[in-house]
Amino acid sequence: MPTDMENDVNAVNRPTPEFGVMRAKGFVPLWTAGAVSTSMMWLDMLAAALFTFKATHSSVDVAVVSACRSVPLLLSGAVMGVVADALDRRKIVLFGLLFAGASSASVAVLSILEVLSTWHLCVAALVSGVVYATEMPARRRMIAEAAGAAMASRAVAIDSMTSYATRCVGPVLGGWIYGTLGVSTSYLLSAAASFCAAAFIARLSSVEMPSGRLSLSRIREDLVEAARYARGNGMIMTLLLVTIITNLCGYSYNVLLTPLGRETFNLSALMIGVLSSAEPAGSFVAGAIIGSVRMKGRPLNWLIAGSVLFFSAMAIAGAASFSKFSLPLLLVMFFIGGFGSAAYNIHQTTIVIESVPSAMRSRVFGLVTVGIGCWPIGTMLAGLIAEVLSPAGALLALGVAGFVGNGLLTHRMMSCSSRR
Repeated sequence: MPTDMENDVNAVNRPTPEFGVMRAKGFVPLWTAGAVSTSMMWLDMLAAALFTFKATHSSVDVAVVSACRSVPLLLSGAVMGVVADALDRRKIVLFGLLFAGASSASVAVLSILEVLSTWHLCVAALVSGVVYATEMPARRRMIAEAAGAAMASRAVAIDSMTSYATRCVGPVLGGWIYGTLGVSTSYLLSAAASFCAAAFIARLSSVEMPSGRLSLSRIREDLVEAARYARGNGMIMTLLLVTIITNLCGYSYNVLLTPLGRETFNLSALMIGVLSSAEPAGSFVAGAIIGSVRMKGRPLNWLIAGSVLFFSAMAIAGAASFSKFSLPLLLVMFFIGGFGSAAYNIHQTTIVIESVPSAMRSRVFGLVTVGIGCWPIGTMLAGLIAEVLSPAGALLALGVAGFVGNGLLTHRMMSCSSRR
């Protein structure tokens, strides 16, 4: 249960209906910082993939570089949730952005000196992954708390919609900059953006009251308590399983786009950026709809339906990729898949915000982050399948696997419900 002090803080920060969520104290700086840093993350990812594929011509090597970005989610996501419960979340986000900016600047300098190698990109990706691991337990929780309970879902929808927009802009911008100005300019821009985002957070006053009780002896106890809570809550367990399936078989598709664009369609760097932006473009449109209306039905049902739609679109896109004349259909299917991705992502956050007690929320977000951290495993799996079946075959296989996985999970949920 929230304390009286937490209730007072929420009362101060809760926007009145006439002003809306954008007038909530602290929302705009947090929202802006997230938009800037996320767009640069996607720019970095595409630039790193293009550089690696040009240097090695290997889908597996591209997968390794991409996987390094998400390994910290798997290894440290739950710990980040505990840390975000105990320490000032504003400082966690601030120092993370400064760390990411310094890493990107280092890559840019190495490129200018013409000594940049793929292992440098792996290190930079690991740094970026550590920063991204704080996204859900720290910044996104601050977004929801700034808006207050009554507007939390709308605040998350606006933040998610902005994230989708940056996923559209980042790859296209990254493809254009990489193709015209090179990898050094891409990372210089990323460094500058991270420092600007840090400036937004630095101006923000801390509104949450951290417990200040972080210690090594408490971390294990807090993690065990969070795991026990999740096991006893059917909704949270289903959320975690869907998160694992979607990140293991779904979002790893990104690693296939560079080899798919180069080998199958002979696309330029800019057009690969356009291909990468199709799914987030659909998510942006869907996010705008979800953010403007109140969705009826259980959030968990929307979460699963969104994941199923996403995987269905992936499978069809993979099948279509076997024809070199199918690029327009590929773009359309990724765009449609973006609608499912939006429903999944937005309800992933709102389920935790609406159903988990405040004292446990960051730790549960940390567990969700671990589920998201299955991405590197899926990324490596996608790269290996692409080497055997081709990028198009890997896309089809992952789409079918995710669809079947969600189907089995839904069947199990229905069976459990009928027995009650």
